[in-house]
Amino acid sequence: MGFGFNLFFIFILLPLTGILLIAWLLSKKVFYGKALGLIWLGFIGLVLLSGIAGWLTSKTQLDKDDYYGEYVINRDYFKGEQTDWQYNHYRFEITEEDSIFFYVTDKEKILETFRGKITTTTPYDSARLIIEMEQSTHHILTSNPTTYRSTWDFYLVFKSPKFHNVFFKQGKWRPIE
Repeated sequence: MGFGFNLFFIFILLPLTGILLIAWLLSKKVFYGKALGLIWLGFIGLVLLSGIAGWLTSKTQLDKDDYYGEYVINRDYFKGEQTDWQYNHYRFEITEEDSIFFYVTDKEKILETFRGKITTTTPYDSARLIIEMEQSTHHILTSNPTTYRSTWDFYLVFKSPKFHNVFFKQGKWRPIE
């Protein structure tokens, strides 16, 4: 909890609790006991509600094994011919053996495969992806991707000299309807 919470707890809630408790013990009126119970139930309810809201809205914490899977062009961000063309021509897979296979395709047909290895680094609380390619690489893979996390998932953005930002998300390739 934050500084404001501590101030409220020490300078308002605890003294108010003490005053109501003393008033209740001295006067033996039920009103003071009910007020004390209501205040503490409200306080505990707010703490639980803020904890649940924080948990529901916090960003995904990624581990290395979260990166395993198949990736396709994320067509949710940009619509149109260029995005559809990229979707039909680029995808990749990261395996549990820490290998990456980048595919240059013509729809479902794989034309060329670039192989490499992945590692992760954890400079903060979530793992970042590092790609090391074995051979001369494709222009999309000239630098490590940036990982963008949201509440429930994440996506990768590669900086391409030809296309600028190329967005990938986890998912299986399916023909565009």
